[in-house]
Amino acid sequence: MKVTVVGAGNVGATCADVLAQREIANEIVLLDIKEGFAEGKALDIWQTSPINLYDSRTIGSTNDYAKTADSDVVVITSGLPRKPGMSRDDLIATNAGIVKTVTENIVKYSPNAIIVVVSNPLDVMTYCAYLNANTDPSKVFGMAGVLDTARYRAFLATELNVSPKDIQAVLMGGHGDTMVPLPRYTTVGGIPVTELIEESKLNEIIERTKFGGGEIVKLLGTSAWYAPGAAAAQMVEAIVRDQKRIFPVCAWLQGEYGMNDIYLGVPVVLGKNGIEKIIELQLNDAERALLVESAEAVKSVMEVLDNMIANA
Repeated sequence: MKVTVVGAGNVGATCADVLAQREIANEIVLLDIKEGFAEGKALDIWQTSPINLYDSRTIGSTNDYAKTADSDVVVITSGLPRKPGMSRDDLIATNAGIVKTVTENIVKYSPNAIIVVVSNPLDVMTYCAYLNANTDPSKVFGMAGVLDTARYRAFLATELNVSPKDIQAVLMGGHGDTMVPLPRYTTVGGIPVTELIEESKLNEIIERTKFGGGEIVKLLGTSAWYAPGAAAAQMVEAIVRDQKRIFPVCAWLQGEYGMNDIYLGVPVVLGKNGIEKIIELQLNDAERALLVESAEAVKSVMEVLDNMIANA
């Protein structure tokens, strides 16, 4: 099996490192546009193999997509972070150009690859990749819910002083402050979380989860990378090993939840064919209202990209 990670920054390099250490693929290609950057990161990762006892090979490349040929899965982390004074539309325009170029080159050399998008703004960049991949949407989806639920579960584990291994959760909607955590579908060792924590504290944790990325930016002065990189790697593992894992994933909806032509976070079954099934939960009125609100926010950003393409 062969996996390519495009973008050798903190998130991409962490993803490649996790993939290698867990021996999820025989060959992991790390690609970046910065001269020597991916080669250096890949070499550094490979030199941990005698220490951590694995034999997945990591290979670096400066913009040579020929080295990515015949990849089974490709993770796209490329893009610029939002800088001071940069509008949302500027960020979309810049990163859409990057994701478009990356996607076109990926499908040129790996037409059957499954594409996992991590670039931000996540929902619209996944949509951008889909528009340029010319493949089934079950093979193009975004990583957001795995990261967001990990944060949610980590906060709950801290509050309850229990192992995060025993916490299961579902989170839907867009990646950002309109995301929709679902306490009704959150359990701790099979026990509904609402039986273990008071409502006010649970609401605090939900709010913290919504702004989890921003909390780390304030602390570090830059975006998170350990959790996002590991989350992307977990999705790749589910695909490569055909695990049929149920994850919240940014997926293309065609009628599910009453929505059409939108990339939105929903629970799916992830396996060797990519998204093998979209799971439709029986949401109550309050949950559905929050999901609709989140979808409207995502749709407005997608329309910005549509208008840019129309006016290009």
